[in-house]
Amino acid sequence: MIAFILADLWRFRAGAAAVVLLLALSVALSVTVTLQERALRLGSARAAEKFDLVVGAAGSETQLTLSTVFLQPAPLPLMPGAVLAKLAADPRVSLAAPIGFGDSASGFPIVGTTTALVAALSPTLAEGAGFVRLGDAVIGADVPLALGSGIKPMHGTAESHGHVHGGLTFRVTGRLASTGTAWDRAILVPIMAVWRLHGMAGGEDHDHGHEDHDHDHEEHDHGSDHDHVDGDAHDGTPAPQRAAATREAGTHETATVDADAPIDERFGAATPDVPAVLVKPRRISDAYRLRQEYRAATTLAVFPAEVLTRLYATLGDARRLLMAIAMGTQTIVVAAILLVTIMHLGNRRRQIGALRALGAPARSIIALVWGELFVLFAVGLVMGIGIGYGAARILGFWLAKTTAVPMPVEFAAEDFLLALGCMAVAAIVSIIPAVTALRVSPATALRNSGA
Repeated sequence: MIAFILADLWRFRAGAAAVVLLLALSVALSVTVTLQERALRLGSARAAEKFDLVVGAAGSETQLTLSTVFLQPAPLPLMPGAVLAKLAADPRVSLAAPIGFGDSASGFPIVGTTTALVAALSPTLAEGAGFVRLGDAVIGADVPLALGSGIKPMHGTAESHGHVHGGLTFRVTGRLASTGTAWDRAILVPIMAVWRLHGMAGGEDHDHGHEDHDHDHEEHDHGSDHDHVDGDAHDGTPAPQRAAATREAGTHETATVDADAPIDERFGAATPDVPAVLVKPRRISDAYRLRQEYRAATTLAVFPAEVLTRLYATLGDARRLLMAIAMGTQTIVVAAILLVTIMHLGNRRRQIGALRALGAPARSIIALVWGELFVLFAVGLVMGIGIGYGAARILGFWLAKTTAVPMPVEFAAEDFLLALGCMAVAAIVSIIPAVTALRVSPATALRNSGA
């Protein structure tokens, strides 16, 4: 019977191939949507799990999360450095690490931070040692630089016409173990080096986000999407006008920094302004108290996981819409396949009638017709799963390259249950043409087919 089914399908291979391809493409759409949505959830969740609480200036929760956890370039308002000093001294906090970004090297973001954050991201380095001097740098697992390499920081990127800072060349001293986050593609340097590179250490200025706010210095703009604009200028000028004045100034001052000077991670009243602080509370209860305390008029505290949950809700709505479209497409395809199959059986009445006249049992006729249609459904389903998986892998690779966050494309147990359910539906649907083929008597089938 199986040989007969395969031979019959081969005889009508052009039509069978068209049916299989149409069904495979409709299934592939559903598989791609399901796998990619799950990959985005898993990838972003794994990236955010290392960051318990983020404190920044009042503004957008989503942007604060994307900029700090995923290192996505965007202008963030600054908050007073006193907030960092207060968090560092808070007994409820086990880690308060400032981050300052805006510079890059070879297309990789340079992030100013502390040794404590390096230890939190990678308790054991893959290579070398952490930074001890202002000129030291620790690179992420995916940064293709060797230990001892020199790094010339550029404000912004080459694409945005950023300028190279001539006051310091960082030297790679260590490499983080893989974290599965955007920080695998980052270059970590001492935050004090970033401040001094821009003439902002020791309270001389109040911004390590690479925009000078000292009244005695000319304001300047470094021409990058990473610029951080102080939401409340020290002279009372609103941020938009202050940013415009900065762009008009157009100067690029760079201080010379002693690369061999030891780092100093003590934060006090003279600490420059910061765009964000990554906080690790000692207890869960402390985390909620800190979030409540720093959700004020000038500061904002967020749980990255909570922000991502809200984003997931939006993604879930889009997924449901795409799945509805995919299911509608599949229903139309199945209906079209059934219609074509029934019409095809109409043209094969002579063959079926002859088989029945020769004494072929009804179950054999049903098995023949059912088997041909079920094979088409099964092959289309398997091909669709394969195409959908391949498309999801390609999309995941592209997203990982764009966001620097690994997107794990993987099947779950419910996917296999759904595939089995689809096979069961295909088996049931395939009976319809088979039963239809038996409704006409052999004599009538032979007579109507011109016998």
